[in-house]
Amino acid sequence: MAVIAPFRAVRYNPAKIHAIEEVVTPPYDVIDAQVQAALSTKNPYNMIRLDLSKNVKSGEMTSERYAGAAELFGRWQAEGVLLREERPAFYFYEIDYRRPGGQTLTRRGFLSRVRLAEFSEGIVKPHEKTFAGVTSDRLKLLDACQAQFSPIFSLYSDPRGEVVNRLAQGRPDAPLYLVTDSDGCQHRLWAVTDPAVLAAVGDYFRDKALYIADGHHRYTTALQYRALAREREGRVEPESPANHTMMYLCGMEDPGLSVLPTHRLLRLPGAKAGADLLAVLAESFEVEEITTGSRESLLIETFSRMAEGQEQGKKTRFGMYHPGEDRCFLLTMRNGVMDREAGHQPQALRELDVVVLSDLIIDRLPDLDKSRCVQGDLIDYYSDADEALDVAIKEARQGSELTPVLFLMNATRVDQVRRVADENLVMPHKSTFFYPKILTGLAINPLAD
Repeated sequence: MAVIAPFRAVRYNPAKIHAIEEVVTPPYDVIDAQVQAALSTKNPYNMIRLDLSKNVKSGEMTSERYAGAAELFGRWQAEGVLLREERPAFYFYEIDYRRPGGQTLTRRGFLSRVRLAEFSEGIVKPHEKTFAGVTSDRLKLLDACQAQFSPIFSLYSDPRGEVVNRLAQGRPDAPLYLVTDSDGCQHRLWAVTDPAVLAAVGDYFRDKALYIADGHHRYTTALQYRALAREREGRVEPESPANHTMMYLCGMEDPGLSVLPTHRLLRLPGAKAGADLLAVLAESFEVEEITTGSRESLLIETFSRMAEGQEQGKKTRFGMYHPGEDRCFLLTMRNGVMDREAGHQPQALRELDVVVLSDLIIDRLPDLDKSRCVQGDLIDYYSDADEALDVAIKEARQGSELTPVLFLMNATRVDQVRRVADENLVMPHKSTFFYPKILTGLAINPLAD
């Protein structure tokens, strides 16, 4: 099954870069234009200058854009700002973080090279679709720089935590880096080079499949790069760096693994009263208004009731907030509705809250459907419920021709991700939000040995 290998990473030289938090970044696909501008001014050696951002139009994907990043990458290595490890290593990676609501957790994983496999082989399993426009940009950058800057986040099964325990025992006393990111998460990285540990960890994966949690486009890009290398060279050797990609691997049973919900802010064309929306939804949902105190307490109460539904027979529940009327409702799906209304969907998908929302709510609200939602820019996604609430209230006060309505979601569970992937299915867009994100720049995977 999965073949993993230690590698000699390119990484920032602590003798040259004294404040590592000034040069590392979040993954490129979560960086908006505002964050991009802030990162660019933080430090002249910030990773945003190499990994670039997704905020680029097709006409700006010029050869100069990617050649500039490649020239900079070479120059930083020549100047000693970036150094190449002398010995292959797995990079043990711990993150201390706080979940929304206050719970403090530690997630443990490691960075590794992973041999590429087509999705059809069942070794590396996706749960999302990819889009050609995104992979085109990343392929040009990968080809020009001959290096992978941002790791793919993948899961594997390890109920007893054997792999991370072995890596933790084999790590040096002091980490290579200790970084606190903009969310207050503390990241620690160690290079584990003990040959016995490397061999034992590699052997563990011989009968394991990997599940992509975050980074489907990066993985697809790596497959495209391997195909490009085959066209140019005739073949790619099994041990070639072009036949591998960099992954952050985390056990799906790790107690520090978190998937956060992604809430949906819909904008309905025209003026829509809450009563009119509920009349449409009442056929599929039991409706109860939440009337507890302030807006903030409304959210707390709604999330509490949603969690109760999951615990008591796994009832599907949503929160719906109408900011124009300052009213919040709990929607509990009636028994048997999805089997009756969405029988065409596989059972693994019918059980997902995001599919219920799509089929029983978005497709039924007045003047709205899934295609119009996406094409008309009538939906935004938020992992932070407070931020989503603030945006919804501001938009309602502006009095536009659209009616904002916020849907509060439960998180997709890891076992649901695994089942969907095992059945070769795909989830709707923005079904999962694995938190925290892996930093870009702690280790770079060069494609030239």
